[in-house]
Amino acid sequence: MGRTSAKGRRNAVRAARTAAGMTQAELAGQLGVARQTVVAVEAGDYAPSVYLALAIVGVLGGSVEELFGERAEVASAASGKTATKE
Repeated sequence: MGRTSAKGRRNAVRAARTAAGMTQAELAGQLGVARQTVVAVEAGDYAPSVYLALAIVGVLGGSVEELFGERAEVASAASGKTATKE
């Protein structure tokens, strides 16, 4: 089983947020975290805790697997964004 790249995570979370019509600040406010945390998750610089990942899914919809698992990488690649498997 392959691991999801940080880029794949970023693309899926950012895509879900923008599809929901939310800014990073709005998402952060609903999650109770700093906007910089959302920026870091989207950039793949921060792997959220299970609690935060579930909270993100609760706000944006979908599943943890879709936003943070291998499906996120496949969806990002299918949308034309670069994502690699390690």
